[in-house]
Amino acid sequence: MREAIVLAGGLGTRLRGVIGTELPKPMASIAGKPFLHYLLEQLKGWNTERIVLSVGHKHEVIQQAFGDRYLGIQLVYSVETEPLGTGGAIRQSLEHVSDTCFILNGDSYFDTSFDALEKTFTNHQADLMMSLKHVEKSSRYGTVQLDQNNRVAQFNEKQYVEAGFINAGIYFTTKALLDKLPQQQKFSFEEDYLKPFAQRDKIYGVPSDGYFIDIGIPEDYARADKDFATKG
Repeated sequence: MREAIVLAGGLGTRLRGVIGTELPKPMASIAGKPFLHYLLEQLKGWNTERIVLSVGHKHEVIQQAFGDRYLGIQLVYSVETEPLGTGGAIRQSLEHVSDTCFILNGDSYFDTSFDALEKTFTNHQADLMMSLKHVEKSSRYGTVQLDQNNRVAQFNEKQYVEAGFINAGIYFTTKALLDKLPQQQKFSFEEDYLKPFAQRDKIYGVPSDGYFIDIGIPEDYARADKDFATKG
């Protein structure tokens, strides 16, 4: 059974001027539907049967909207009683999966091959696969440096780059990752796990040029609204 975790506990602080304070960020309306709908639809397209929704802020809004089954997919809720950070949210959610799973950020969308992530994970006997988006002339994101075998060699801080790879927010791993994560309850997956342990663990990247959008700032939220309306 293909399973996934969606990190849907974002506060959406930078979007409050656009979506208000009563909605969690993944429920922001994009082309007339909650952004989370498109992530669940994408996962359905890759034959996902069970999804753990990691929720926190205004979690009842998400639960009321999607219930226990959506688009034929079983939904399970991992509720944060207090903010745990991305790492703490992943740790808590991994307790709900059987073995292998995808992990998606709930505020970004990346049109990439889930099959490629899963296949490459097996080929490399990796601890974690991460999807990477190729960008040009960007300073909004930190970049990811790969070695000749596409193993993550280094994470670079935000700075202007002519071209590079960014973390696109989709991962593939197993429940065994629990043993490698930091032991504290609250932590950042990116800052407290990926960056310090990239050399220790087998973390690989799968580059793609697919469509990518992060709705975290008003400008890109507006762009997503137009893009998804065009997609139909």
